[in-house]
Amino acid sequence: MFKKFFITMAVAFAFFSAKAQVYKGNNQVAILPSDSDKDIIRKAATVTPSVRQLRWQQLELTAFFHFGVNTFTNKEWGDGTEDEKVFNPTNLDARQWIRTMKEAGFKQVILTTKHHDGFCLWPSKYTEHSVKNSLWKNGKGDVVKEVSDACHEYGLGFGVYLSPWDRNNPNYGLGQPYDEHFMNQLTELLTQYGKVDEVWFDGAYGMGKNDKKQEYNFDAWYAHIRKLQPEATIVIMGPDVRWVGTESGYGRETEWSVIPADDNMLKKIADNSQKDVAFAPVGDKTAEDLGSRKEILKAKGLVWYPAETDVSIREGWFWHADQDDKIKSVDKLMDIYFSSVGRNSVLLLNVPPDKTGQINKNDIKVLKEWTAKRQKIFATNLAKGAIVKTSNGKNGKAILDGIYKTNYIASPKDTTATIALTLKRAQTFDVLSLQENITIGQRIEKFVLEYKEGNKWKKATEGTTVGYKRLLRFNPVKAKDVRLRILSSRLNPTISAFGLYKQ
Repeated sequence: MFKKFFITMAVAFAFFSAKAQVYKGNNQVAILPSDSDKDIIRKAATVTPSVRQLRWQQLELTAFFHFGVNTFTNKEWGDGTEDEKVFNPTNLDARQWIRTMKEAGFKQVILTTKHHDGFCLWPSKYTEHSVKNSLWKNGKGDVVKEVSDACHEYGLGFGVYLSPWDRNNPNYGLGQPYDEHFMNQLTELLTQYGKVDEVWFDGAYGMGKNDKKQEYNFDAWYAHIRKLQPEATIVIMGPDVRWVGTESGYGRETEWSVIPADDNMLKKIADNSQKDVAFAPVGDKTAEDLGSRKEILKAKGLVWYPAETDVSIREGWFWHADQDDKIKSVDKLMDIYFSSVGRNSVLLLNVPPDKTGQINKNDIKVLKEWTAKRQKIFATNLAKGAIVKTSNGKNGKAILDGIYKTNYIASPKDTTATIALTLKRAQTFDVLSLQENITIGQRIEKFVLEYKEGNKWKKATEGTTVGYKRLLRFNPVKAKDVRLRILSSRLNPTISAFGLYKQ
């Protein structure tokens, strides 16, 4: 199965040298007791994303749809005692949801198929607490099908959120009986709706009606997902993507995708050898510093484990009528974009449908204005057509060719580099966009952008990590000559894209 999977994905992720090669990724490595500090840094620089992690990173924008009985009870967390008949959207239109998000530049959506209240948006055979007992479509409706069909029609990725915590199910807290129930529902979602691109778990839990805590069987769930939907990314209590640590929409200014592993991960690598390992590193992954040299030099292993940054467009995650005038402003969303996508993360923006079963007009208005502003900023790369000279390395022109898989790379022994650009004419700019080729690794630790004023070079902005994408805003400057100085890197640095823009 996995052999077929990688052959299929080769079309999208082939990287060419003398001959075409299939990109597979090398997203984990053990550190040996004999490894020197230099060995560890080298290993960190050559850890790369898996195929599914690379696809996920390149999405940049994904949408969350929180929708369910809470939409109609005006709650954020239901308790599982809701009357199923309360769920009755008057004009549900999943195509409107997907069309709205596609027009806003989103590439994938996640639907809360079951939240903590246990109410299922599909007619599950394993519970009565579902749409099959609602008034909507006389119990014949299936929200999951309508959303998945719309995603497949419009070409967006489709993902499912399934809450491990179920406040309705009487077996929650009893161990194996609830494990079987959860696995049955997971199977329904993974086998009845075509391709599933992402499975999203959170870590919420509580005591069951029996006053017992359920221990979640994540390992079994991961293996089941890999079997039924091998291309699906498992997020955020999962092996592929971690939570950034807040629900504010703001990521770390220094965000490493390569972080220390732990004994859990190392044991599974050893047990599975060359097999496709499904593990989630344990421990706190929300600290401010996860992947600096200080952290990785004391690690027993390293893993590519990127961060997702989530936030709601409203104050709450579900739609509430009294929040129709409390939607985040265009400027706030723009700040969030620069602080998530622009900090080596993927932004997961929640846009909750209302009681009618459609995305509210107030949310749509802000989304359209934000999208227009974002598109205007990045419409023209002011560095396009510039003369590029590098202090070392090769393929400097690749940073402006618009092709991610091509890149400048410094000489093998260099951990610093200077890329100088002479623009066609003096331009005014206040945004820098940088991308590393993460299929080679994440390496850059510190950089500065400078511009020439008269005979002097002056600093426009500076940063630490780049990763898949780094966006920085600064006071406007006008110049014809600019240079990017990479001051520190783990092995020789790469740059696949360089952009200057004006807000």
